[in-house]
Amino acid sequence: MLLQTDRALARHSWYAQTTPRHQEHPPLHDETRADVAIVGGGLAGLSAALELAQRGRQVVLLEALRIGWGASGRNGGQALGGLACGMAQIEARLGMADARRLWAMTLEGLSLIHARRDRYRIDCDWQAGALTVATSSRKAAVLRREADRLAEVYGHPARWLAREELGLHIHSRRYHGGCHDRRGGHLHPLKYTLGLADAAWREGARLHEHSPVRRLERHRGATVLHTPRGRVVADQVLLAGSVHLPASCRGEPGLSPAAGDRIMPVGTYLAVTEPLEPGEMDALLPTRAAVCDSDVVLDYFRPTADQRLLFGGKVSYSTLTPPHLARRLRSRMARVFPRLAHRPFSHVWGGFVDITMNRAPDFSRLPPDGAASAPIYLLQGFSGHGLALSGLAGKLVAEAICEDAGRFDLFSQLSPPPFPGHARLRMPALVLSMLWHRIRDRLG
Repeated sequence: MLLQTDRALARHSWYAQTTPRHQEHPPLHDETRADVAIVGGGLAGLSAALELAQRGRQVVLLEALRIGWGASGRNGGQALGGLACGMAQIEARLGMADARRLWAMTLEGLSLIHARRDRYRIDCDWQAGALTVATSSRKAAVLRREADRLAEVYGHPARWLAREELGLHIHSRRYHGGCHDRRGGHLHPLKYTLGLADAAWREGARLHEHSPVRRLERHRGATVLHTPRGRVVADQVLLAGSVHLPASCRGEPGLSPAAGDRIMPVGTYLAVTEPLEPGEMDALLPTRAAVCDSDVVLDYFRPTADQRLLFGGKVSYSTLTPPHLARRLRSRMARVFPRLAHRPFSHVWGGFVDITMNRAPDFSRLPPDGAASAPIYLLQGFSGHGLALSGLAGKLVAEAICEDAGRFDLFSQLSPPPFPGHARLRMPALVLSMLWHRIRDRLG
């Protein structure tokens, strides 16, 4: 049901409807061998495929539908350093020395985007600059303290902007202060995802679309992944399908069901306007920075290369698509830019991302079950902050398989706790929790 809902929402994606696909990857047929089999054709799986193929490994990647159809190819496009959970939680968990190492690795995720764009000539509409803004004076004070601490402890030189200085980057009266980060920025996520797939294919990885994994069996020395028309016998396996991993890759046979208990699907929704008139974008976002606010239920928006405004700001914690979605998104957009109150959207779409209890990512191994000699790697739980981090995650898996697992193991220490209670009760509990956060946001 989740997959069907996500597919229905994906059909309306502006990215998908306007981005040509120059290459198709055939479904898997018959049996094949691989050093590493990867389940999931999003940024994490593709990044791992690229890094492993560069290291000479035989890689087979299996995608249930099409490369980049999920969250990797239809998100807001903001590329940021750091983690969704914030650094204070990391410091408490790992200590300052390892927190600094981990922060530096998240910035490496940004550098990887640029290195791959340059090396493989990926045209993905990169635009530098990311702005985080506060919707009240109290939240502005909190945001400034966080920015000052990032500069002091982590050497991250973001620029604080008082309310009267925000006009350098955004013309809106809604915000009370903000932090501008030159390292962050935004891009066209589907163009980048398809470019990464092409890079992995050119390096020798075999990619198969329309090849869902129906069954996974662990044997001594190998794992067998069954698709409708073939199977892969692999020495190592990476699961990077997020909330769309089938049950056979969650808890049966022989795999830990906790892998599924540690994430929950959250619906996120976006829209784009028709192209704005010449000069109109200058009156909204003069430096073309991406913007998000610091609320728990946040708004985020950015200009596109063809002068549209892309706006996201509605979520669902029940897996049900909110009613009157376009009207609600337009209302949120009008709070930021009243002049766009009656501007129609050309496309409205959405899809599911995976969140964890503490918003820390889940990079982990599923242990051998007694019959298998190799663990299965798992990448999930990016919690809406994965555009840069997912690329780094694939590199860390490749390092762990081929060279040194130290950096992967550092992230593994963040492994989030499972969501409490029976699966049927988690969604209502999460809905109530987020309702409380919405009330707090409105109270400032």
